[in-house]
Amino acid sequence: MSDYIRARSDDQKEERLNQIKAATAELFEHCPFNEITLSTISEKLDWSRANLYKYVTTKEEIILEIASDKMTAYYTSLMAAFPKGNNFSTEVIAEVWAGIVNAHQDYMRYVSYLNPVIETNVTVERLAIFKKKFYDLSHDFRDILALMLDISAEKADKLQLDLLMYASAKASTCYNNPLVQEALKQINITPRKMDFYKEVKEFILMEISWIKSTV
Repeated sequence: MSDYIRARSDDQKEERLNQIKAATAELFEHCPFNEITLSTISEKLDWSRANLYKYVTTKEEIILEIASDKMTAYYTSLMAAFPKGNNFSTEVIAEVWAGIVNAHQDYMRYVSYLNPVIETNVTVERLAIFKKKFYDLSHDFRDILALMLDISAEKADKLQLDLLMYASAKASTCYNNPLVQEALKQINITPRKMDFYKEVKEFILMEISWIKSTV
């Protein structure tokens, strides 16, 4: 085990938390969710579980923090790409938005775990902080989207949330889960190849068309 020095200052504590998040994110990228435990995280860090417990109490708590970071990066990219007052066409909006979603597939995979798994095993205080950040960011983008498409804030909110749910499901399907691969191999099934960017763009265009056609 590597030498472990307990954090004393706020900067040291932040550094430890960043190390924990980096190790957990790497496991999340390469392992099925059920195989990620505090034990595997501590092994990845080369720490004892006792030392890990000084900073976190559940794996969901860590993953919620990672999801928060990735959510911020996603919405920051969206708002940078769509400045207020732009006059982009629907086609350009769909192309750019799909490109950003494609670049943030990792965030979409985290979204797929939030409601059914992660949000059920963290403290209400941590969840409230996460939810506030989500609504602050999503409402900022909702307002930009409403102006771009000349639709109501309610419709813009539905559009971005529908896309979030669609993209998170697609991103999880695209994930190369070894267990799924082996199961499909045993029954001689070759999964359909998906073009994530193309399918997300088509969904955006379809959703915009439908929303603009409704009264």
